[in-house]
Amino acid sequence: MSELQTPYYLIDKARLRANMEKVVRLRERSGAKALLALKCFATWSVFDFMRDFMDGTTSSSLYELRLGHEEFGKETHAYSVAWADHEIDEAIGYADKIIFNSLGQLDRFGDRAKGITTGLRLNPRFSTSGFDLADPARPFSRLGEWDTARLEAAMSRISGVMIHYNCENGDYELFDHQLSRIETEFGDILHKLEWVSLGGGIHFTGEGYPLDRLADRLAAFSQKFGVQVYLEPGEASITESTTLEVSVLDLIDNGKNVAIVDSSIEAHMLDLLIYRETAKLPQHGEHEYQVAGKTCLAGDIFGEARFAQPLKIGDRISIADAAGYTMVKKNWFNGVAMPAIAIREEDGSIRSVRSFGYDDYKGSLS
Repeated sequence: MSELQTPYYLIDKARLRANMEKVVRLRERSGAKALLALKCFATWSVFDFMRDFMDGTTSSSLYELRLGHEEFGKETHAYSVAWADHEIDEAIGYADKIIFNSLGQLDRFGDRAKGITTGLRLNPRFSTSGFDLADPARPFSRLGEWDTARLEAAMSRISGVMIHYNCENGDYELFDHQLSRIETEFGDILHKLEWVSLGGGIHFTGEGYPLDRLADRLAAFSQKFGVQVYLEPGEASITESTTLEVSVLDLIDNGKNVAIVDSSIEAHMLDLLIYRETAKLPQHGEHEYQVAGKTCLAGDIFGEARFAQPLKIGDRISIADAAGYTMVKKNWFNGVAMPAIAIREEDGSIRSVRSFGYDDYKGSLS
């Protein structure tokens, strides 16, 4: 690992396999299909590894859709909050299923999509998200249809619905309760469908999660309504599989020990900054440091860490759980070097699969 220049994301296939094996266990026991949510993780260098464990991909845009079709294969679900006239035909060409966000989009493009399976997003008007920014059921949400009369009117034109309402939900009891609400409030509609996607955000690969209970609940739901169930795991697919490897560039004492590293939370782990969360840093030892990024943003701070020994310039730090919503959101703020992407194979060897240089930075602008 010391041979690779930091910063870089390091995907550990052994840890990724642990998540994938749970996905397989859930699929086999429940009968549900699992689609990788590319909005969370789209690093296609490991798609050949993940493909054997999952049923395909789900997307949020034309480019994600094309990537899933070209690099992952298998089932390819196409969703977008709004399809544009100039992209709908291309999207239909890549997709096995297309899921429209609104009846307006279904009215507009439904005839052009008659050659593939068609669905609609259903908004149950509740969610598990604790962040207003990410809450699909927030007041005046534009994400999906909720009026049962309007949904009933569309039944002849769709064969399924997507219901995305979980967000980092590691509470099985809450999941069970909310699925029961969906059964009660939308049961008449569900009985008329062939498939139902329950979206992502179910943290079933987390430590101690009752996976078999979830599988049995999904199987019961599928049998009750006679539908094929889909899940869209993003974070659950890759949780704890990846680190962001960084190096200490400078050490400052401004009343607190600060370690400035060759990375940036704004450029390389943006979701943490957006949601005002801290990175998963080492927490073992008596020596405390604030780990900070190298951009000019005052709040470019990864968080507080503890180390067994005092840090020195050149020391390396591993930031844990750095796969979800990181590589898909990385950016060139301040022109800071973008992390390379590396893979640790199951035999322990490490290889770099992608690096980024000045030409990539320059080419992203004009």
